[in-house]
Amino acid sequence: MDTATLNPLTQSEIVAAVAAQRDEAVAFLQALVREPSLLGNEASAQALMKRRFEALGLDVTELVVDEAKLRDHPGYSPSIVSYDGRRNVIGVHEPKPPRDGSNAVRGRSLILNGHIDVVPVGAERLWTRPPFEPWIDGDRLHGRGANDMKAGIVAYTMAMQVLQRLDYEPAARVTLQSVIEEECTGNGALACLVAGYTADAAIIPEPWDEILSAQLGVMWLTLDVYGVPVHAAVAQTGTGAIEFAQYLVAELRKLETKWNEPAHRHPVYCAHDHPINFNLGRIEGGEWSSSVSTHCRVDLRLGFYPGVKPADVRAEVEALVRRAHAGHPARLSVQVDVSYHGFQAEGLEVDLEQPALRTLMQAHRDITGREVATRAATATTDVRFFHLYGHIPATCYGPRGANIHGIDEWVSIDSLQQVTAVLALFIARWCGVQRLARGA
Repeated sequence: MDTATLNPLTQSEIVAAVAAQRDEAVAFLQALVREPSLLGNEASAQALMKRRFEALGLDVTELVVDEAKLRDHPGYSPSIVSYDGRRNVIGVHEPKPPRDGSNAVRGRSLILNGHIDVVPVGAERLWTRPPFEPWIDGDRLHGRGANDMKAGIVAYTMAMQVLQRLDYEPAARVTLQSVIEEECTGNGALACLVAGYTADAAIIPEPWDEILSAQLGVMWLTLDVYGVPVHAAVAQTGTGAIEFAQYLVAELRKLETKWNEPAHRHPVYCAHDHPINFNLGRIEGGEWSSSVSTHCRVDLRLGFYPGVKPADVRAEVEALVRRAHAGHPARLSVQVDVSYHGFQAEGLEVDLEQPALRTLMQAHRDITGREVATRAATATTDVRFFHLYGHIPATCYGPRGANIHGIDEWVSIDSLQQVTAVLALFIARWCGVQRLARGA
């Protein structure tokens, strides 16, 4: 079915309507940034999203993440904290039947997904202003989560509102999802899929105004090293857990180097300078400055290419750790445990010829007057659940900004407005629109 016949709206009408609600969009984003939705602390931000979805007239559900239902799913990642009191917020639009009783022409359904959780702020002294007190400098709205990815959530919410203010509604089911835990497991989005939410396409407005063409797999790995403590005066007679952990990380770096070599690269990532990163995200160890360390814990984030299974990565990493341990002179006095918490995420390639993606790219072209760039991301996103497990055409496309996971994160307000317009036009074309039924 050609849903373009169900779309009487022009891009100029949509752009004007988006411009008219610019101040409201900025205020909405500022309100979201003020909610410090760190891991385990998402409730207040989700309450705000519930109110916004209800104001749009959506059928709103608060979905509990039932980990028992996820553990056997191939997309599951071991959780970090309890799910008690933590919810996904889902708003569903169903088109109204025609008032004259005739059969409605239905468009194609859509999921608009975004994550409400944000990463830690790091050392607050490095921020220009407190990270959860949003501030505007020209076109830039700063604050933790402003770009990654609360601006994207604002964009899809305001896109739906634009259509309403133009006196139209999508002619198909549209599901808006505000999910938890994208930044560490993805189990929030997975819970939506397992609960039965599906559609003919899905878009995630992650923080770049490009179309996602591929993403890496990502794995979180923990090394626990136990050494032999002695007094620092005779440190040479003991075995320091911190030093041995550093040795293991250096050995893992050799695998990182190997995977970045041209001969081992995935074709999609041939043009990248350094696609694979083994990031040493956290190290904790030792008990006393004058004692050789007993224990050291190292948390790493490993990237790997599409088409590689997490189980194969775990097997290769564990074999390397065993060889490194066995080849060290202190092997008999050191114990090493390997464990996994958080991401066990597969990579993927996106077929950019899918009709939903072609429609999105055309909407971008019509709103902006230029072709949209594509991105093979060296990170992971929740697109993997739709693409790999839900068999739903999906990609990422969202507002542009900078310093995500860094200091003074910001999003471009103009880009937020542009993406809102593109999404509204995309919804109108993909789902079709129909006049809102007003009054009795």
